[in-house]
Amino acid sequence: MSTVPTTPRRQAAHESTAAAVTPQTTRVAASHAVQSSPHYQTTRRHSLYGTEDRIILDPGSRLWKVGFSGEGKPRDVFLAEGQTGRSLWTLNRASKLAEREEEDKILEAKLQACLRSVFHNSLLTDPKSRKVILVEHPLLPLHIKEIIARVLFNNLQVPSISFASSHLLALLAAGRITGLVLDCGHLETTVLPVFSFRPLYPHLRTTPLAGERLSSHIKALLLMFGTYIPPATSLSAAMNIPAASRSVRVPQDVLTDNVIDEIKTRICFVGEPFDTDTLAAAGRASSPSAAGGDGGSELDLPPSDPALSESDFSRVSADVDSSFAASSGYSVVSHSQLPGMAADAHQAGESRVQALATMYGRHSTATDIHMRVDPPPAQQTGTGRGMLIIPGWIRERAAEVLFEGGDVDESSVAEVILDCLLKAPVDLRKTLASTILAVGGTPMLPGFIPRLQAELVRAVTRPATPSSSPPSRAGRPRPATYDRYASLRPLLPYFAILNNPSPPPPTSANAAASAGKAPAFTPATMAWVGGSLAGALKTGGVEVQREKWDEAEAPAELDVNVGDDRDGDVLMGGGDSPPRLAVVSKSILPDWTRTPLPIGAPAASQPVTLQA
Repeated sequence: MSTVPTTPRRQAAHESTAAAVTPQTTRVAASHAVQSSPHYQTTRRHSLYGTEDRIILDPGSRLWKVGFSGEGKPRDVFLAEGQTGRSLWTLNRASKLAEREEEDKILEAKLQACLRSVFHNSLLTDPKSRKVILVEHPLLPLHIKEIIARVLFNNLQVPSISFASSHLLALLAAGRITGLVLDCGHLETTVLPVFSFRPLYPHLRTTPLAGERLSSHIKALLLMFGTYIPPATSLSAAMNIPAASRSVRVPQDVLTDNVIDEIKTRICFVGEPFDTDTLAAAGRASSPSAAGGDGGSELDLPPSDPALSESDFSRVSADVDSSFAASSGYSVVSHSQLPGMAADAHQAGESRVQALATMYGRHSTATDIHMRVDPPPAQQTGTGRGMLIIPGWIRERAAEVLFEGGDVDESSVAEVILDCLLKAPVDLRKTLASTILAVGGTPMLPGFIPRLQAELVRAVTRPATPSSSPPSRAGRPRPATYDRYASLRPLLPYFAILNNPSPPPPTSANAAASAGKAPAFTPATMAWVGGSLAGALKTGGVEVQREKWDEAEAPAELDVNVGDDRDGDVLMGGGDSPPRLAVVSKSILPDWTRTPLPIGAPAASQPVTLQA
């Protein structure tokens, strides 16, 4: 009886005499060995709560970055509000308690949806077995931090949360432990000095000139100086009617948040600073007044009043011109806020803005961009999409609003760095000035960091304006002029930005050792990369365990139940007091604004006096 031939098979692995190869880790149903990251070919060790790769969560008001520790870039970057592109929270909060509680409930629902999407859609991991490192902004409101912690602990049941400063982590990603970190985000720009891995929170400085102000400024400039060509009503009209005859002022409905973000991230860049003497000579040479005209120089030079800054042109006016409002529904110039303008001086105000546009257009080399946009809902009767024409000088000079401070509360990006250096200890100024790091989404604009370097040098070397105040008494000299940054002038050779892509020639050893020496991470992901590095090194900020959170909530719930039986009021302690549960939960969260300052040097001993 013949046997059925069998297919020859390979020799078993244990019988092979060849060198053993490390087997690839696979997902086994009956085992807890799970490959934690595709960057590692072997199974990572397990800790008490799960795998050691931690979740790095960088929640911004608008953009979130999430991933695992030990990796070089985030797994997912997404908008918190989806396609709308709006911010989850703002810097303003309702004053009434009922409205504030309603806002917190809405915010908690949105944060819960975002955090569930992080674990279940972006990372595909079990939140119960992963520790979380939360990259927090130093000025993140405490109620938002408490809502995030409540969702992570009570809803997703994570083992622990470590709170780490975004400025500190960004400096860690640059390979430094001491430096001055500028974080220019969406809502505000903050500067925080860090010395020996310790953030100096009392010296933190901030300004509202950030990405949101830049977006509103771009929108204001396009509404006044942009051109929109609507789609033709038919194919024959598209062939016979020229596009120039169909051009109109840009409708406000065209400039949605997505369109503005597309313009800001893909089209705009930062130009080099203007030379005041060159512009003045060019304006006098090209003005009609040089040929005998009167008043022509006003159209060639920008406003000389320091109060007429770029930020004034992006504010919405309460006194809207009827003809301009009928065409665009948006006013660029705030006539009531610009000094020196009467109620009937609309033409003078428009001439000042037109002077700015004329000066920028004359000295700009950027080309105009034609961008396809969706027509407004009221005008979707034609064929195809509309055309938005963006002037080249808007692409180049829209970011000027970030470098021209409006008032004391709106310092420019360069001024807020210098103000932070003035508040820092004198013996640290040289080190901090030579290790400046620019992070955030706005510094990703091409030319932003070199322009910041130039603005720092120009602000320190700028001569003080002569005092116009009369002498106090006759025969006495005028009071000395106030030079704001005179004490920082010796630091000019030491200014250096770590992630400057094109640093100037160094003028000192400190600048040569720091300028452009940071790793080539994008400024927007520097804080996340630092968190990934901290998670891989098993370091981080203050860690809050879930057991401590549960212990803090148990007395709070008992107190609420007792108050319910006694007063019939569950959350309210009477008057305008906050909920008891929130107070107890917040007490275990780290908050540098409520911690006492470290004790300084001991007081000097009193000299002993000998009595005769």
